[in-house]
Amino acid sequence: MWATDRQRGATAAEFALCAVVFFSALFFIIEMARALYLLHTLQEATRRAAAAAAVSDFSDPAVMAHIRQAAVLRDTAGTLLMGEPVTDAHIRIDYLSLTRAASGSMSMTEMPAASLPACPARARIQCAANPYGASCIRFVRVRVCAPDGADCGKVNYQPLFPLTGLSFPLPQAITIAKAEALGFQPGSALCP
Repeated sequence: MWATDRQRGATAAEFALCAVVFFSALFFIIEMARALYLLHTLQEATRRAAAAAAVSDFSDPAVMAHIRQAAVLRDTAGTLLMGEPVTDAHIRIDYLSLTRAASGSMSMTEMPAASLPACPARARIQCAANPYGASCIRFVRVRVCAPDGADCGKVNYQPLFPLTGLSFPLPQAITIAKAEALGFQPGSALCP
């Protein structure tokens, strides 16, 4: 009976050692699954935003805010579900023109916000006049970028469990879609 007294607590110690290994592996698997979810969801977010921006009024800030929110699967401003730190502010929508160089080669050129047409009707008129001009919106590009700064910086992955030590920049999710109606409605008034 004295030998069994020395064994008392051995099961608890073995369980504690196994629990540490088990829960560490469990947290790592959950974190890896979340990282993969985030990688795939970011690409889907840019795809959804590009498809919506190609047919929506680019001159209406409320419409553009709604497109960004819908891209991160929300109806209001906020973070992507299980995708922190990505918010609707991380979704950047750019409009591109298709310019022809003197050599005849074509290139997509980002249009600064100041040079965008005032309304969708004006965009159609400018594209009809010169489809390769710098003021004709031909493509919509959507990217996931860090919200601060003019350049498109990468967003850093934020682990759900900081104990796993996973920290890496998320790859840039980029989608380019052909500009379609851009919010133009037949019979709409021409803007100034």
